[in-house]
Amino acid sequence: MVAACCLFFAVAVGASAPQSVDHSLFDRVLKKYVDEKGMVNYKGLKKDPKDLNAYLDLLSKNPPAANWSKNDQLAYWINAYNAYTLRLILDYYPVKSIKDIGSKIQIPFVNTPWAKSFIKIGKETMSLDNIEHGTIRKQFNDPRIHFALVCAAVSCPKLRNEAYVGSRLDAQLNEQGVDFLNDPAKNAISGSRASLSKILDWYGDDFEKSGKTLESWINRYSKTKLTTDTKISYLDYNWNLNEQK
Repeated sequence: MVAACCLFFAVAVGASAPQSVDHSLFDRVLKKYVDEKGMVNYKGLKKDPKDLNAYLDLLSKNPPAANWSKNDQLAYWINAYNAYTLRLILDYYPVKSIKDIGSKIQIPFVNTPWAKSFIKIGKETMSLDNIEHGTIRKQFNDPRIHFALVCAAVSCPKLRNEAYVGSRLDAQLNEQGVDFLNDPAKNAISGSRASLSKILDWYGDDFEKSGKTLESWINRYSKTKLTTDTKISYLDYNWNLNEQK
């Protein structure tokens, strides 16, 4: 009788212990429909969204728990942002830009795609803005998230063709930083001049919250280093859809 009770208790505890989400479904989607340059085959994904929808359902039913590791929680939210952005594009596809969706939403007081509340996480209904600004930027002091969150535009960081996972998150974010800062279409850096992504302008304060300067973050990843004499300007942002040709 005692053994049976102990067994029941062990099973009950094991069943209720929160586990981080398996991101393999999203990994499969990304490997199939995103190329090495981060461009998306939206036409193909639109025809076969089964794995993406199943993954979004998994996220919806398994919000991060307090006893998940910090990296597992952050990987969840980055993947959620990127996966639900794909879902949003598919809902309105074909579009030339994610910004075109704003005029098509037709919801009172909602005029940008990022403000649309269409994401169900646990018992909460969220928008992409809620995920990025209300959750990720609020709860995680890591400016490298700006190298990983992808809003379906050409000037965004490259959409990684694998899912983020807690066990490798630090390395994945560092790789994203190297890729983003050394892509001349997004950051053109020479010894005397640096034409930087608007992302680094918009979110410059995030990079300095950790006690570092924006320049030190750039020099951490850029092969060409900024100096005190480097003249900095910012590139126009290309909002065209990150779609494979």
